[in-house]
Amino acid sequence: MSIPVVTVGPGQEDIVSGLERLRGPVTVVRRCSELAELLAACQSGLAAAAVVAEGSGELTGTLVERMQAAGVSIVALTDDPLEASRLRSIGVVPAPPAIDARSLASSITDAVDSVQDRFSVQTVLHAGFSDAVSRAPVRAAATASVTTAAASGAGRILAVWGPAGSPGRTLLAVNIAAELAATGKSVVLVDADTYGASVSVLLGLLDESAGLAQACRMADQGVLDDAALDRASLEVFTKSGSFRVLTGTTRADRWIELRASALSKVLERAREKADTVVVDTGFCLEADEELSFDSMAPRRNAATLRSLEVADEVIAVGAADAIGMPRLVRGLAELAQAVPDAAPRVVLNKVRRSSVGRSPRKQLGEAWQRFGPTGDIEAFLPADSEACDAALLSGSVLLECAPDSALRLAIARLVCADFQQNRTSAGRSTRAMRLLTR
Repeated sequence: MSIPVVTVGPGQEDIVSGLERLRGPVTVVRRCSELAELLAACQSGLAAAAVVAEGSGELTGTLVERMQAAGVSIVALTDDPLEASRLRSIGVVPAPPAIDARSLASSITDAVDSVQDRFSVQTVLHAGFSDAVSRAPVRAAATASVTTAAASGAGRILAVWGPAGSPGRTLLAVNIAAELAATGKSVVLVDADTYGASVSVLLGLLDESAGLAQACRMADQGVLDDAALDRASLEVFTKSGSFRVLTGTTRADRWIELRASALSKVLERAREKADTVVVDTGFCLEADEELSFDSMAPRRNAATLRSLEVADEVIAVGAADAIGMPRLVRGLAELAQAVPDAAPRVVLNKVRRSSVGRSPRKQLGEAWQRFGPTGDIEAFLPADSEACDAALLSGSVLLECAPDSALRLAIARLVCADFQQNRTSAGRSTRAMRLLTR
């Protein structure tokens, strides 16, 4: 069966003539004058492949993903080795401009087979775009990526998620990064919250540009390497170590810059560079947003969903009170539906006697057994407003401003398997117990 092909570029005439003389493997169904026309033809289902004769510099990762989601593979002609490398990194098959028609047809066939293997024929609405690939292929690709990363000795991605209502996602993510860095691990902290990015505020970083948005732009263009990632991120130093931060968007209306395909590449690049990538996600898991239901518009929750999809580990945090607990229970049900393989570690934050009653851990545990989903609560993080206020006021982490606080010690025990309490003074133990049962 002949493969329908669309072409674009001033140099397409010779290509079309050569392909037509083959009379077999491919058929040119439209000659486009510009890339926008080619994109429209591909999205209409007219073609299974596109040949970009000139102007490959206009191709981005987002554009390629949109075309591949429509089942269209792309072959671009270039004789620049650097451009060819960039094209390969965003999923385009490069070929020399002087390629003969038979070899070009073979490249088109291989590219089409590759796209069909990668994406399912059935498409539903569960990725960064409304026409994007189904969750099964996305999850399969994410799983394959995780397996490859583990085999090559690369790092892991840890996503911190929680429902609406400020359960403490950012506080937990920031201090997890600090605790891991204190053990000697290389850590990259990513602020992927598209509703209220606040990592830079919590750490007192006077950064007017969004580091994650910069990294996503470079990833979309296929030029994100280790040096570029370093330029986009900031290094935060503590007394026990340092970690790098990709700051979030400076305004909530800039969420469109965090496209799912580009964010995937950023997280994979960060994983290759660091032992652990800690992602502070947003709260919302809705994928069926009204404004993008029938369009190719990007989705605001794509950054959160993609972060959870590619994460090796998910920590779900909820507030330990009469409002936070039901929200967490409902949120975990939504998470199970949105990302079935997430298997989150459940953490209750802000545990205090005044909001739960006597013996708060016992009360919360019994309530969870009755109303919560399958699985136990892994950690109870005590409320410590004084330590949190001190950290926010000084723009530092708990490890620096309140190293002996019960909250800091609980976070360290949660993420550091080899964490040891070096000092066991009765005064500190008494204070920790008092904070936990306050």
